[in-house]
Amino acid sequence: MKRAFWTLACLAASLWLSPSALAQRSPADLFGPLFAEVQEGHIFPDGKTFADAVPKRSPEEILAAYRRLETHDAATLRTFVLANFSVPGINDTRPVDLRAHIRALWPSLVRQPQTIPEGSSALPMSAPYVVPGGRFRELYYWDSYFTLLGLKVDGQQALVESMLTDFTAMIERYGHIPNGTRTYYLSRSQPPFFALMLDLSTDRDPATAQRRLAALRREYHWWMKGADCLDAAGACLRVVRMPDGTLLNRYWDDRETPRDESWAEDVTTAKQDPSRDPAILYRHLRAGAESGWDYSSRWLVDPQRLASIRTTDIVPIDLNSLMFAMEQRIARGCAEMGDTRCAARFAQLATRRRAAIDRYLWLPDQGRYADWDRITRSATPRLSAATAYPLFVGAASQPQAAAVARTISEKLLAPGGLRTTTERTGQQWDAPNGWAPLQWIAIAGLDDYGQAGLARDIARRWLATVTATFAETGKMLEKYDVEERRPGGGGEYPTQDGFGWTNGVASALLDRYPELNAQ
Repeated sequence: MKRAFWTLACLAASLWLSPSALAQRSPADLFGPLFAEVQEGHIFPDGKTFADAVPKRSPEEILAAYRRLETHDAATLRTFVLANFSVPGINDTRPVDLRAHIRALWPSLVRQPQTIPEGSSALPMSAPYVVPGGRFRELYYWDSYFTLLGLKVDGQQALVESMLTDFTAMIERYGHIPNGTRTYYLSRSQPPFFALMLDLSTDRDPATAQRRLAALRREYHWWMKGADCLDAAGACLRVVRMPDGTLLNRYWDDRETPRDESWAEDVTTAKQDPSRDPAILYRHLRAGAESGWDYSSRWLVDPQRLASIRTTDIVPIDLNSLMFAMEQRIARGCAEMGDTRCAARFAQLATRRRAAIDRYLWLPDQGRYADWDRITRSATPRLSAATAYPLFVGAASQPQAAAVARTISEKLLAPGGLRTTTERTGQQWDAPNGWAPLQWIAIAGLDDYGQAGLARDIARRWLATVTATFAETGKMLEKYDVEERRPGGGGEYPTQDGFGWTNGVASALLDRYPELNAQ
């Protein structure tokens, strides 16, 4: 009945339209009953999506095929529409040269050192650097490693060296690399990627190498200085004594107040659980910010309640993998400098840490690496993309890597890339979000262990998500929904565009898999 009505209505309307007006008919005029059924059935969340779709053949042919449909459920209609229309942001086949866009975007994210006005929260910088973009208008620690990956393959080696100069200078000035270049970030760091950043340098000057190694050793001491104050509780600052006496690391913050940049949010979170000491809760929130995963079910007792956070009780697999990488690179650097005693010491520290990771953070029956809970003295139940870190730094065995690959394929692989976790909590570092750094860590780690097919598949899915979203929005985003292949959500602030680490990982992946750009 509805289709008959639309046919008559469109025929009647056409009798009153001039020949020129007929050529300007709207989609509702052209596709009548099909248009109505798609829109009223909410086949696409935004009604403008189908209104902007481009037919792949004549309207008459499409309507004839539509009338032959035997069923009209939502799935059938969506399949029919996608087969007969180019739908914006979904199967729109407009060519997008992502690498060209990113290369053109880099200059807009470069900042020059400036004189800091009195009272400003900005920290002084030594050399030009690249910011993430959006609300993140300063240099950030772990973001920058993934930005550097893209700068290197995009012919910006001078900027790579410039940013390494900045990070080296910050360690010399503050003893560590702060979360970001603001005074309110000085009480914490972020996942320690400086050792891996140095792998990207092409500077072979001996004096520069010596200065950077000294900075790397000083950063290591900052992360390990809690070893000097361990008490019966078995933890101090960023160091935790495991049951067998091995020292591993945790995230921490030297302050126990609300974060300057999220003061109101932290005060509100503290009010949600009056039974907890606010100072302890603030420390956990700050430590969560140091982790880079702010916030995630990894740190929560109750995945649905941020106020249940207890980051400092967790010994994380990602942090300890990065500490292993730092120990290895210090050992190598000392060997190159002829300091055999230092080389032997740090090689032994790396060996001990790897054994502790296997003992406490590896779950062979589940085929995954996990975080370890100091309170329950056992691995946490949260599966996350951090399980790929030991592969990324070379700390896994071949059987462990094969098991992790199966777990990733079965539980973390989504249509649009790698899931952050399997939990849906509303926090930004949980499902359905996927993040550029975690894609790279998994892809590089899997590829290093001979899992080339899975690595490439993650890259293909992720780049398809980034490209489709760019085609629809014209933006490179901080995070993505890898279930629906659209902008990500959750967290304390709106999704940001720019975006440093997404640009860097996209460029690095397209350099590794150039055929994916054409696809």
